[in-house]
Amino acid sequence: MSTKTLAKEINWQHWMERWDTQQSYHLPMREERFNIMLDSVAALCPADSVVLDLACGPGSISQRLLAQLPDARSIAVDYDPVLLKLGQQTLGDADGRLHWLKLDLNNPNWVTQIQATLAHLGRSHLDAVLSSTALHWLTTPRLIEVYRELALLTRPGGLLLNADHMAFPPTLPSFRNLAEQARAKSKLKIDNQGSSEDFQQWWTAIETQWLSEDPTLQPLFDEHHAHYEVRDRRYGKALAALHLSALADAGFIEADTIWQRYDNRVVLAVRG
Repeated sequence: MSTKTLAKEINWQHWMERWDTQQSYHLPMREERFNIMLDSVAALCPADSVVLDLACGPGSISQRLLAQLPDARSIAVDYDPVLLKLGQQTLGDADGRLHWLKLDLNNPNWVTQIQATLAHLGRSHLDAVLSSTALHWLTTPRLIEVYRELALLTRPGGLLLNADHMAFPPTLPSFRNLAEQARAKSKLKIDNQGSSEDFQQWWTAIETQWLSEDPTLQPLFDEHHAHYEVRDRRYGKALAALHLSALADAGFIEADTIWQRYDNRVVLAVRG
């Protein structure tokens, strides 16, 4: 049986839906965050905007963006080969509106590749940058640098929207405690409903199932594991105040929280 035939046996849409389900298990208000981000782009950017889906995973933001904004285009960037494969097989190129790039944000050369893609699209700058539950993987020094690089890529008046957990400072222990209790309560509620697949269970299931259907995908999982093993597990854990200060320093003249539930936030920044 050919590789092409084997690959067709994988139900890509099924795995995309399971990705969304397990992400919502960890983030019950995930869709509300997406709506806030897309509403901001619709209200403040041109209809034919070029948007960067930063650390896109399988393209959850791009999928919703292109459905809601029919004239927009998206550049979807990630470093994980499995998630990129899932996104590419599920979403394709959306009739030329979706462009996939495999880039490492820890390598500053990623900026050059974005600039080349923009030139291919007939643009010099991005209209907006959107990211969700991803930039916490960067160390704090690298996060600050990435914000500066994004400022170079974004046109004046363009937007940056980052949805993530951004901690309260140590000087607000009661706030931190409330946020932690809210997360625990939400998780317990979902667990009690049963049939909840978490992040690690999803990864175990997708590797087992995909490789049983198409063993030639093994290199994708080998690369995924290699990336994960060297990933800095200290995370960034940048405070919300640091995000705002770093954005201001990078050249975003407006930066503040546009949506929040405890320490789960969407930060909106406008390029100067």
